[in-house]
Amino acid sequence: MEMVHSFVSANNVMISAGLLILAYIFIATEKIPKVTIALLGAGITILLGLVSQTKMSGETLNPHYFINFVDFNVIFLLVSMMIIVNISTRSGVFTYIANELLKLTKGRPIKVLVALGLFTAVTSAFLDNVTTVILVLPITFAIARKLDIDPLPFLLTEVFASNIGGTATLIGDPPNIIIGSAAGFSFMDFLWNLTDVVAIILFTVITVLMVIFRKMLHADADKMQEVANIDNSHTITDKNLMIRSMLVLGLVILGFVTHDITHIETCIAAMLGASVLLLFEKPTDILKDVEWNTIFFFIGLFIIIGGVEASGGIKLMAEWILNVTQGSQQAASMLILWASGLISGVIDNIPYTATMAPMLQVIESAKGADYAFPLWWCLSLGACLGGNLTIIGAAANVIVSENAAKEGHPISFMRFLKYGIAVVAISLIICTIYINVKYL
Repeated sequence: MEMVHSFVSANNVMISAGLLILAYIFIATEKIPKVTIALLGAGITILLGLVSQTKMSGETLNPHYFINFVDFNVIFLLVSMMIIVNISTRSGVFTYIANELLKLTKGRPIKVLVALGLFTAVTSAFLDNVTTVILVLPITFAIARKLDIDPLPFLLTEVFASNIGGTATLIGDPPNIIIGSAAGFSFMDFLWNLTDVVAIILFTVITVLMVIFRKMLHADADKMQEVANIDNSHTITDKNLMIRSMLVLGLVILGFVTHDITHIETCIAAMLGASVLLLFEKPTDILKDVEWNTIFFFIGLFIIIGGVEASGGIKLMAEWILNVTQGSQQAASMLILWASGLISGVIDNIPYTATMAPMLQVIESAKGADYAFPLWWCLSLGACLGGNLTIIGAAANVIVSENAAKEGHPISFMRFLKYGIAVVAISLIICTIYINVKYL
């Protein structure tokens, strides 16, 4: 065993990087559940001694202790928001809001497309993308049946809007949670720096989709009348739960917004909100619906990346970027934006962002916070918006495609790609102009 450890110690950068690349490959092929890959990779990382199993090194704290590499701000924020959203959804409030919005469209298909797109985007900014599309899918299929039209335009608009809307806030998309924790950005930092560009991208993309799908968005007058007269009187299933959950969700978001004044971390505000709601529920009923696969995937991934960080591999990657871009802030920003957008369309944006975040921390320590500031926003925009490129680019895409197939409206990889390329190209071009004008 000593021979193994001495070999690993001599080649720790290569071995830790190899483990991370292998994990990426297996995650991308989806042959084995990604949580299994992450935990197996974490176990091997610890076993090989790339990170330490022990908390103490003599009488001092061990900086390479594997727990130190798990970002518990991210973990607790994710778990807490999953609990809050899970409880809130049970009241039927989000379905009620969506139905009211659809009634305003008078059943006109092109207005329905815009309404569903806007609802999905705004909701995705405050709930996770998967929850949002799961909420809106049944409504979408019901509307398409009533109008007797193909749901494809609505479904694709919702997918693209969910990934775009989730980009706007700290809690909208997991990559932003990782970036916020690594860079020390608050909820308001994301709003000030991303909301305007996300709004421009959203309205541009929805306008383009309206033009592309205009021939498919026609329905008979009597069918439109059915949608205009949706019965929404029984959608709220528990009024007390709705009031309670909306009050808590509002206070949690207020906690996020006032972080710069109160200095209460976002994960603490979310934990308090989740705990208050759990006082009125059976915890076992709620906790079984938390996406524990996602949580343990994050934990395993943090440990694998911790191995690369402890070995000095992250520092080497940071130095490579600085060398390639010759220290140019503009070149580094554009490289990170476009590379993130294209790579995140092919592989899961969570492991990609989790790998890039510590690298940007190294760049920040080398070149200063002012130099790194636009780089963080380039990473966020690229990683979140790139998910629109392919059908496997984001979890929301997969959920929509699976449900569409069940309903008899399958969306093939190539058909999605045809629209995805246009949407991502538009998004990244707008981001390029925005980053250059605002920061460089």
